[in-house]
Amino acid sequence: MSGRLTVVTYTGRRSGRTFSTPVAYQRAADVVTIAVAMPERKLWWRNFTGEGGPLALDLDGSERVGHGVARVDGKGRVTITVRLDERPAPNGR
Repeated sequence: MSGRLTVVTYTGRRSGRTFSTPVAYQRAADVVTIAVAMPERKLWWRNFTGEGGPLALDLDGSERVGHGVARVDGKGRVTITVRLDERPAPNGR
């Protein structure tokens, strides 16, 4: 996946702790697509399976919040589709 790099921040479903991890992404308007590299070796993306969950991304110098949903294709590739909220995140989320 070509594109830019950002940091995704989310709350773990089980732990309730806040985590941040760098990711590559592509953006089209208010939809961000994250292709998870080597998903079999990572666990963080599983927080977005099923109905998905909230997250924050640093985009163009400001924090944006949205809802991400992970999908696994037939070859085991994982893509997270994020629908951004219309407004930027307030200070402190």
